[in-house]
Formats: sequence, structure tokens, C-alpha cells
Amino acid sequence: MKTCQIVIAAIVAVTALVGGCTNTGYRPVASAPAYSSNLYGVIETIEVTSGDGVDGIAGTGIGAGAVVGGVVGGVLGHQVGGGTGKDIATAVGVVGGAVVGHEIQKRSQTQQETYRLRVRLENGSYQTVMQDSIEGLRVGDRVRIDNGRAYRY
Repeated sequence: MKTCQIVIAAIVAVTALVGGCTNTGYRPVASAPAYSSNLYGVIETIEVTSGDGVDGIAGTGIGAGAVVGGVVGGVLGHQVGGGTGKDIATAVGVVGGAVVGHEIQKRSQTQQETYRLRVRLENGSYQTVMQDSIEGLRVGDRVRIDNGRAYRY
């Protein structure tokens, strides 16, 4: 009976933790300048970037899904066997849970491409613009930057 309660508690805990990691779809792409005047220039480079620039915990590539999966797998593996078998089952549970948690996290995150445009302005300075689509813009196009977005003119 106690094992059943532990398993149910672990499932509830994992559901609560993973539910907090869901992707809300909100993703700021560019910050609008504090002024409303338009800037004019020529596109020098266009770089395609994907994701939000966050590479897991402290840049290790290990996300919360792997950590939570490892903990849950360890708890569930610890419930199996006895003696040395229990230790082996715990280790296998940790590794298996981490792998499964990482895969679930990867599949739940959508990687949307963004574009980083480097624009040489008419006054000789440079402005970098991040936007979710380039709508046919190419290197060498003359653009107007309005509210943090580049438009061909």
C-alpha cells in the first residue's frame, strides 16, 4: 500500500513540475525603440537563429525535463528489488528517466526561426534588428527601421 502511495505522489509531483515548464508560446522577438523616428539604411547581413538562445541549465544543454525525469526515475527504480538489485534499479531508473524527460522536453518545445539583420544606417552606424520573418528581404536591400522592424522601401 505504501508503494502505491509513493508512486501516486511521484506522478502528481512530476505532473505539477512538468506542467510549470510548458511553453506558453510567448516569445519576445524585438524590443521597440523608445523613440518613434524612422531609421534608414542597407542590410549588411542576415543570420538565421533558432530557439530562444537558452541552452539548458547554466548552458550545459541539460533541461528541467532531464532533471525531473531523473528524479522520478530514481524514485520509481528505488521501489524495485532489494540489496544490490535495488541500487542497480535506482541507477537505471535515474538514467532512463533523465533520457525520457529530456526527449519529452525537446518534443514539447517548438523551435521557431528568427532572423538577425545587421543594418548599416545612413549616418554610418549599425543597428541590429531581430524579427520572426524577413518577408523577402535580402542583403543589400534598402530598409526603413520602424518600431524595431525592418521594412523594404
